[in-house]
Amino acid sequence: MRFMLIALATSALAAPAGAAEVENARSLDIAVRGVIRDHCAIGNIADMDFGDLNRRGLGIRTRVDLDCNVPFTMTIKGAHGALTHASMPHGQGPYGGALPYSLAVEMPVRYPAARTVSRSFNSKQLQAGGVISSDGGIATDGMVLDVELGTPSGEAGLLAGSYSETITITVSPI
Repeated sequence: MRFMLIALATSALAAPAGAAEVENARSLDIAVRGVIRDHCAIGNIADMDFGDLNRRGLGIRTRVDLDCNVPFTMTIKGAHGALTHASMPHGQGPYGGALPYSLAVEMPVRYPAARTVSRSFNSKQLQAGGVISSDGGIATDGMVLDVELGTPSGEAGLLAGSYSETITITVSPI
């Protein structure tokens, strides 16, 4: 009996399973899968301090890290539409309380060939929100922001005091 069980087990292991199917096969399909999650990330930007606003032609150009492995849109929004006086944004008398600016964006993108997408906005446009698209490209080489200050709104120049503006940049994958 013991010999019979060993013989049955040995013969069961020796017979190839589904051998008839393999012998007649001429091709084989294998499904291969994987996933890479989309991401868009923007680096930090230091505060831009222009110092004495009485000087004309002030501007700051800065490089910002930007990495998106999918096409995207970027929305840029200015809180006030100008650098505004801390307590009197409309000015006082002949002195203005707002200093307009322009903001330009340059982004190298790949389609796979590299090219540069650029767009410029004035501060009033940014109050409503300016949009720039990667036009189907991806960004891996950062971007450059260029902020140039304009001419004061008041006939006598700007009211003394502190001026500020908050610019929010949002990157959204398409």
